[in-house]
Amino acid sequence: MVLHAIEIPDERLSRELSLIETAYGRLVYLAGLLDKNTGRYFSYGTGFAFADQELSRRIRLCHESLFQNWLTLPLEDKMADVELYINTLDDVDRIELIDAWLRLAPYKNLVPASIQGPERQRHVSDVEAILGLLRNVYGVAAPDLGA
Repeated sequence: MVLHAIEIPDERLSRELSLIETAYGRLVYLAGLLDKNTGRYFSYGTGFAFADQELSRRIRLCHESLFQNWLTLPLEDKMADVELYINTLDDVDRIELIDAWLRLAPYKNLVPASIQGPERQRHVSDVEAILGLLRNVYGVAAPDLGA
């Protein structure tokens, strides 16, 4: 899988992201830095949360760039990346994970707020296609949406 080189506008953020093996994992990480109540990105690397406007802007730009890069990948590469991401998770039952993702759709939260319309929908449909394939691979029953 080839990701286009992107400029990461913060040295510490660049170091943190370099420790994450997968593109999907980087999206998970960056989306997790977003405070959904304020729309600002926070950094927790120093033992306490801080979100000055400039750092928040830098993280947002990085998130948007990585997401745009993710969109350009062929579906096969995305599938391989998601599988690698799953394999890097410790102590996770893959059947439970796929079932939870199918029911809870956390992948929808990986899309930066600035991304709307067809790009957002393409991400959702690509990940849903990947989950459909992984459901078959791991023998996950159809999700019980009432659970």
